[in-house]
Amino acid sequence: MPVPDQTSENMGKYVCVNVNQQGGHASGEESADIDWTTDDEQDVLTDTAISTSPTLTNHRTVAILGSTEASSSGGASRSKLVKHFVGMGFPENFVSKAIEENGEGDTDSILNTLLTYSALEESPQQQLSTRSDPESSEYDTLLDDFSDMDSWSEDEIADDSDFMSEKHKFLLSLESTGSLTEEQKKLLSLANMGFSVEDASIAIERCGTDASNEVLADFIFAAQMAREEDCYLPIEVSKPKHVYSGNGTIKKRKLHEMVRRKNEPEDEAIRLPNPMIGYGTPSQQPERIHRSLSESSMGPPFFYYENVALAPKGVWDTISRFLYDIEPEFVDSKYFSATARKRGYVHNLPIEDRFPLVPLPPLTIHQAFPLSRKWWPSWDTRDKLNCIQTAIGSARLTERIRTAVERFDGDPPESVQKFVMDQCRKWNLVWVGKNKVAPLEPDEVEMLLGFPKNHTRGGGISRTDRYKSLGNSFQVDTVAYHLSVLKKIFPNGINVLSLFSGIGGAEVALHRLGIKLKNVVSVEKSKVNRDIVRSWWEQTNQTGSLVDFDDVQILEGERIEQIINAVGGIDLVVGGSPCNNLAGSNRVSRDGLEGKESSLFYDYCRILDLVKCTMGSKM
Repeated sequence: MPVPDQTSENMGKYVCVNVNQQGGHASGEESADIDWTTDDEQDVLTDTAISTSPTLTNHRTVAILGSTEASSSGGASRSKLVKHFVGMGFPENFVSKAIEENGEGDTDSILNTLLTYSALEESPQQQLSTRSDPESSEYDTLLDDFSDMDSWSEDEIADDSDFMSEKHKFLLSLESTGSLTEEQKKLLSLANMGFSVEDASIAIERCGTDASNEVLADFIFAAQMAREEDCYLPIEVSKPKHVYSGNGTIKKRKLHEMVRRKNEPEDEAIRLPNPMIGYGTPSQQPERIHRSLSESSMGPPFFYYENVALAPKGVWDTISRFLYDIEPEFVDSKYFSATARKRGYVHNLPIEDRFPLVPLPPLTIHQAFPLSRKWWPSWDTRDKLNCIQTAIGSARLTERIRTAVERFDGDPPESVQKFVMDQCRKWNLVWVGKNKVAPLEPDEVEMLLGFPKNHTRGGGISRTDRYKSLGNSFQVDTVAYHLSVLKKIFPNGINVLSLFSGIGGAEVALHRLGIKLKNVVSVEKSKVNRDIVRSWWEQTNQTGSLVDFDDVQILEGERIEQIINAVGGIDLVVGGSPCNNLAGSNRVSRDGLEGKESSLFYDYCRILDLVKCTMGSKM
């Protein structure tokens, strides 16, 4: 296995080749037919490739451990070079290391390396001990803690690759003492090939220490392909099932078993379309639409189910099977807004005579943030933002970007541009001043997702909670386009059972469509989110009734019958069960629909069946 090319362009090509080789037609992988070159898809791919590409290659690693003595023949020029970069604000020891790695003639590479060192120095993760045994349970727990993105505050977020680069150097220091274990030797070998130690550690855990480097590298590339639209951390394609022994230790799945299963013919019929427009968007329509519903699936009641499109392999087949074998409608919200959001929807709604919300939302970054155009550099070619997540980039990161760009009178060199663009794509940073970027504010995220301004504000809700609630919500314009067909069907209003309501995306969509909400029964675990929906309900002067529950599992047959009798029937069952165990950013428990949180999908199906049966018995 050759060492991977570090450029985003070549990495993107490599990934596409591997998708084709693996028959990436399942719901957990992008199809080989999918166009990677559209604007925001390319942003996502570039971020995906860059964010996990190794920061230090083999020759650089050797240089770090090498002699720090300057060559006598080049002492004068080296001294001037050191003074030059020290004068830019970099520590002298960092400058010396960077020159050792890149040579004295390549100033762009030296600068890029210094920026990497600065990131390491400023990362709060450096405060963690790097002396933990990689094989110990404490080390595994540490990685698990870093994987829990929803628990991070905005001040705690840092690039995970920084920490792992320190781990790489720690392994190198152990090598000099001759005290490496077999697993550590394998980790170091992969790191020296150019992979991050974290990627290598995950690959060894899944495949076993007896797997060859070539096989482990193939596993890591497969992991890189599954990264969902730009998320923050590198993840696996799909987490192999663990087998637990009596004492709780994990028996690792052998790689040949994984490869055998990967190469077996797949029976899955569901493919991710290109373009991802479902049965059409306001601006694009497919060449032909073929859709048939079984008699048992037809409404009323109508139902509408949503979840992440890039789920593990087989998940959407299962979802479809449990929801009357209806084919999912995969849609990317980039066709409805200035931000990408790939989702799958299963529903029994009509698909003719849909119409969009008006006024139409901004579809590009500059339409959404016109004041940013003044400060937007020509070398930032983004047209769309990546998927909105539950966390944001830190003030420390934005200051580091400002400092890096301000060192140059004109456009910064390519290496600095690359560093800045990687971070802007990863964290959805926008230009707000000269050489200054900033993360999106909560009200800006609300606008991008189609919610009214200050929808998540008030009631003692923190900014962190606002970002988290918004990151898990519907994109209102997309959902409203699908639900718009209900306006003609229910001209006098609608009764809604809203499961996993979140911050009320479906309710907001129906209200903005002009569909009267007669009765809404909302089921949502988070008190923060329930308070947001209740506040919106009151502020918009809804004349209907809102009843909320905190747990879908309490909705048994008797209670469902009571609800139906009280409101006079359910017209629409809407919701999206938790994606915690489906999303690509979850490296710890990406267990599909068998995961602790995402298994609540089956409660959606159970409740829908109860509603249909109860409603049918009263007709």
